[in-house]
Parts: sequence; structure tokens; C-alpha cells
Amino acid sequence: METTHKKSGSSFIQLIKIGKPAIGVLGFAILLSLLETGASLIVPLFTKNLVDQVAKSGIEMSLILLLLGAFIIQTISGGVSFYLMSYIGEQFVSNIRKRLWDHILELPIPYFDKHQSGETMSRVTQDTNTVKMLITNHLVSSVSGIVSIIGALIILIMIDWKMTLIMLCSIPISMIVLFPLGRKVYSISKQTQDELASFNAHLGRVLSDIRLVKSYNGQLLERKKGYKGIQELFRFGLKEAKIQAIVSPFMTTILMVVLVILIGYGGARVASGDLTAGSLVAIIIYMFQIVIPFSQLATFFTNYQKAMGATERIQDLLNLSIERDHNQGKTNHEETIIFDRISFGYESGKTILKDLSFQIEPGQTVAFVGPSGSGKTTIFSLIERFYEPQHGSINIGNMDIQKLQLTNWREKIGYVSQESPIMSGTIKDNICYGLQKSVDEAEIRQAAELANAAGFIENLPNQYDTEVGERGMKLSGGQRQRIAIARALLRNPKILLLDEATSNLDSESEGLVQSALQHLMAGRTTLIIAHRLSTILEADQIIVIEDGTVSGAGTHRQLMESHTLYQKLVQQQMKTQAAM
Repeated sequence: METTHKKSGSSFIQLIKIGKPAIGVLGFAILLSLLETGASLIVPLFTKNLVDQVAKSGIEMSLILLLLGAFIIQTISGGVSFYLMSYIGEQFVSNIRKRLWDHILELPIPYFDKHQSGETMSRVTQDTNTVKMLITNHLVSSVSGIVSIIGALIILIMIDWKMTLIMLCSIPISMIVLFPLGRKVYSISKQTQDELASFNAHLGRVLSDIRLVKSYNGQLLERKKGYKGIQELFRFGLKEAKIQAIVSPFMTTILMVVLVILIGYGGARVASGDLTAGSLVAIIIYMFQIVIPFSQLATFFTNYQKAMGATERIQDLLNLSIERDHNQGKTNHEETIIFDRISFGYESGKTILKDLSFQIEPGQTVAFVGPSGSGKTTIFSLIERFYEPQHGSINIGNMDIQKLQLTNWREKIGYVSQESPIMSGTIKDNICYGLQKSVDEAEIRQAAELANAAGFIENLPNQYDTEVGERGMKLSGGQRQRIAIARALLRNPKILLLDEATSNLDSESEGLVQSALQHLMAGRTTLIIAHRLSTILEADQIIVIEDGTVSGAGTHRQLMESHTLYQKLVQQQMKTQAAM
């Protein structure tokens, strides 16, 4: 447990460095908070003199003015200090979220394969907010609280050490209870944050695929899963409530016991003339100025434990390796693409590609065919550098693509899949997506025309400013594909990857998309994954992928004469087309 706390403390210090709180503003906020504390410590002394003056039938107006001035200073400095700490907290969490967002965008694809989006979202929103609450609501109050406790104790000892000793006896008793409970809060908080991340992940998955849920009447199943997550959060909430149910009444009871003893013992001493009435009033007020900050420190300790759990998760995410990039290695991307004995698997012990080798000449159209699961799409993922080969290398000419500048490499690639992703936003936003340069309207229209998309776009009420809905759900499959092709055309890629780009379309849409693809393929190195023969008959080279390796390569005619699996795939395709 001690090692865990050391790790948490170190993580929190690192997080503060990343958050870069405004030190000058923080110092001023603390100064104002100390001014507020100083004013609050003076008030009981003024009150003591006021009570004693009343007992002697005389009140000095200067004392009332001083008391009023102390209240005004306390109010103004407290208000400004609270606002400044809120500013610091918001700025701090903003910096952390920016850093997290930058880091998440650079994480490699394998991370997203293993983690649901809602879980990652929870790190950016919930965990950062937990840390913010600690800084905004508790950091300065804990500093001023310590000053208030120390100042009040010094003044109390000067007024009457016996009464002070009675109050001090309550502190060790409180600590015996609070410290073990704080450790339990830390453990419960970590579990709660994990469960909250899991619940967010479930919500994100269900809401993003709500059409699937409704189409297959999955509401009952998802309702049960959602209820289970809600029930777990409820259970952890009750665990925390049980601890608070001990802490709050315990602190209140300690306060009341000390108050009763002070009033009883102090009253007796006032009656005997050993203590003035004003001193007793001041002692009671100072008692509250010790107990209330002490309670705030207990709350700070509890929230600190929560923030430590959140901090660990944030740092765990920030410590993940991002996509490796290199500034070395230049190529014109118009050289031979060489797969040299590539082996790769998504999971340990499950190899997808096995000692795979082939090469593609610049400007060639090369098609990959083979049974489902043979590794065709994986080849595309390796070319885009979503994953790194476990063995072998992929070269452009004599340069390993892992040594190329990543952003520059991906700029040279255009990718159109069977389910080309469309982002929420306008058609124009989607066509221009990812471009670093400004694009004029004429270029966008030209790309849309070449993609056979201009016709349907310009018939829409808002044309290129039409909102497409989440994941482009307001558009048909053919329309989405043509927008994806327009996007690729605008990028003017050197290498084109087509992953079954027409497999899910009706005949009319397929014809339009095929025509658009012809425009897109012109003058580019094109790699195609396709089940339909019409898209690969004219390919310069057809590579047959079987069980993760190349079992044959050649033109359509050559493979029909020599390759059994290819002949079988062609025959199956012809039967399917005849049945249609």
C-alpha cells in the first residue's frame, strides 16, 4: 500500500507539471486566502473585547468599526480567492485535457483495438474533473485551514492553555478513525472510476450502434447490461456513503462533546471569576475555527485519495507509447513496393501473415484475392502503418517504410473501403477532411464531379453544406462511397487502396462508383481487394492470398490456367452472378 501511495504522489506531481497551474495567480490566491484567515482570527479577539466592554456597560465605536472592517476584508478576500482558484482549476484541467487529447490522437491502432472509446473518454472527462475538484475546492482551503488551526491554537494558548488542552485531545482521536477510512476511500474511488469508464464504454458502443440494437430488438439485452453497470456504480456509491456516514456523524459528535465540555467547564470558571465572559466566547469561536478547517482537511484528505486514483489512470494513459515517427528517409513514393518475408499477427500465437513476399511496380493495378480471413485487409493495414510487422520489412524502393516520416507517408495514400467512414458534419467537411491546406470551392466541385457525387449533392437543399448526420447515416451507401472517393481525389494520392469498395452496393450505385474509381485510379499505383471479378479482370497483377501467404500471382488468364483456388473463386463468382 505504501508503494502505491508513493507512486500516486509521484504521478500527481508529474500531472501538476503537465497542467502548468499559473504560479503567480496561485500565489496571489493563497495570499488572499491567508488574509481572509488572518481577518477571521482577529474577529474573536474583537468579539472578546466587545463582550467584556458590554459586561462593563461601555462600548467603544472604534472596536465596532474594526470588527466591521475585519468582516469586509474576510468577505472580499475570500470571494476573490475562490474565483482565482476556480480559474486555476479550469486552466489546469484544460491543459491536462489538451495534453491527453494530443496523446490519444497519436496512440497506435492496437490501443484502440483493446480499449473501448467510452473508457478512453472517461479518462479525459471524469478523471480530469476529479483532479480539478481537488485543486479548485480543496487546495487553498487546506493551506488556509492549516494556518487557521495553527493561528487559533497560538491565540488560545495565550488566552487560556487549560481550555486549549481540552480541544487538542480530540485531534488524535479523530485521526485514529480518519486515516484508515481515507485508505478505504482511495480503494473504492479507483474501483468506482474503473466501473464508470466501463459504463461509459458500454453507453458509447450502444449509442453508436443504436440502429443495430433496434433492428435486432437488442433493447432487452442492452438494458440488462446497462442495469448491471448502473447497479455496480450504485454499489460503489453506497460503499463511499457508508464511510461518509461514519465520518460526518463522528466529527459532529466530537465537536458537540468538546463544545459541551468547554461551555460547562468555561462557564464554571467564568462564575468563579477565573475567566472573563469575553474570553469564553472567544475560546468557543476559536474552537470552531479549529474544528471547521480540521473537517475541511479531512475532506481534502478524502478527495486527495480520489484524485490519486484518477491521476494514476491519467498517467498510465500518458505513459503509453505513441506512433513512432521519423524525420529521416525521403522517397518520391513512386518506387517499387516490396513486402519482404512479412509475418504478422494481431494476437500472440495467432499469425495472420506468414513469410509473405511480393512486389508492386509503380503505376501498377494489383488485385488481392483469396478466402475471407486470409489476411488481405491486414496487408492494407500494414501499408498504412497501423501496425508494424513482427518479422520482415515493407520497403519503398530500398527504404523501409518504418523509417519514413509518418504524416508524409499517409498523405500519399488514398483509402476507400466497403464501409468508408463518414464523420458527422457537412459534405464539404467530409470531402476536405484531413487536408492541411486550404481548398477552394472549384477544387471541391471538381473532385465531386469526378467521383460522380456532384449530381446528388447539388440536388440537396444545402448542397455541399448539407449535414450528413452521425456516421453519415442521412446518406445512402453509394452516396457515402462517392464522397469517400471525392475525398481521396482531393488528396491526390500516389498510392490507392481499394478494399471491396463496391461490394455492398446495388447495381446502379455500383456502376456510378466504378466509373468514379476509374477516374481515381488513373496514373496511380492501385491495390485492390475485391470479390467481384469485374473489378480485377484488367489488373496488371492478381495476387492470391491463401492462409496468410502468397500461393499464386499473375494475370487473370495466367491464374485461370494454373491456379486451382483462383479457378474455384472465379467459378463461385460466376454462379453467384448467374443466380442474380
